[in-house]
Amino acid sequence: MDFAYSAKVEDYRGRLLEFMDSHIYPAEPVYEQQMKGAGDPHHHPAVIEDLKKEARSRGLWNLFLPDAEHGGGLSVLEYAPLAEITGRSVHIAPEALNCSAPDTGNMEILHMFGTEEQRDVWLHPLLEGEIRSAFSMTEPDVASSDATNIRTRIMRDGDEYIITGRKWFSSGAMSPRCTMTIVMGVTNPDADRHRMQSMVIVPLDTPGVEIEKAPTVFGYQDRGGHPQIQFDHVRIPASNLLGEEGGGFAIAQARLGPGRIHHCMRAIGAAERCLDLMIQRSQARTAFGRPLSDQGVVREWIANARIRIEQVRLLVLKTAWMIDNVGTKAARIEIAAIKVAAPNLLTDIADDAMQLFGAAGFTDEWPLAELYSMGRWLRIADGPDEVHLRSVAKAELGRLPAGAVPEPFLID
Repeated sequence: MDFAYSAKVEDYRGRLLEFMDSHIYPAEPVYEQQMKGAGDPHHHPAVIEDLKKEARSRGLWNLFLPDAEHGGGLSVLEYAPLAEITGRSVHIAPEALNCSAPDTGNMEILHMFGTEEQRDVWLHPLLEGEIRSAFSMTEPDVASSDATNIRTRIMRDGDEYIITGRKWFSSGAMSPRCTMTIVMGVTNPDADRHRMQSMVIVPLDTPGVEIEKAPTVFGYQDRGGHPQIQFDHVRIPASNLLGEEGGGFAIAQARLGPGRIHHCMRAIGAAERCLDLMIQRSQARTAFGRPLSDQGVVREWIANARIRIEQVRLLVLKTAWMIDNVGTKAARIEIAAIKVAAPNLLTDIADDAMQLFGAAGFTDEWPLAELYSMGRWLRIADGPDEVHLRSVAKAELGRLPAGAVPEPFLID
């Protein structure tokens, strides 16, 4: 496995780092000002459109998509260091490059499974950054860590499907620019548990679609929200089916694999931002007659943060290499492992950084508290830690024959 950056990746990194310094970081206070001035947590601030225009002029657009015709033409491994950089300003940079969730995952499955008509109607405007989208899989009434628990019904009725059910944490659906969501539901309750579900495209202005509420997450109301949506006998054309009937679970796995690794890449960047702030604060503040950076415990926080970031980054790069070379299915254990490691990394480093900042670390004057909440949220999003740990443990337990007893180690 060779993780050295190619000349193409180095070129992208250089241009992206310069864009971050010249446009993204200076735009952060402008973004906050425009959001507060609007008084609407789901407002689309003008600065985002300015950044999108600038990013596109620099060739920093749709980098996540390996299709060179519409995206960056980068492999997952090549995209990893770029996604990490965007994680340093996670509320602005990914969207500026048209590389933000849940759109990236939706674009990927439309690219892989969508019909020509679906791509024309939905994929093209998403690739152009003209609209946003949502993904409706999780439900409030069942344990959604097991996707086969899904109860939302998608029933065929002639040339239409009728959707009945309730979803929540449909991230992004509160955005005024979100025009559609991809819904996963049961089309055949009598089929095998992994063939019961299908995915369909539902325009949000379809009669019977009602956004009921948008709960806060750790007290934050993310732009676009994570709303609960009621589907009350919603009728859509049968042509809105994604892939084949009964293929919903397989499509979900195809979507969630890359989506999970993208989250992990950005989490590493966010952890790097926390570490930078920790270092700067420790060198600027004095306590008990010495800079905080001279305190042993602070040095341990900084050293351990660097060690853990490098460890998790290597595991993410290995996983990316495997996705590129042997496929998402073969890399499923590595994907599960990084999905546990990266969010916990971010949560722990953000927590240490908040401790170093003292009371200031809990305020919105610094991004630490929000980055902590992001890491903690990612321990649930796209599958909780426990599900991924279960997968890793199952693979490990399968490596050796059941009932094998190790020989005692005796010293004569």
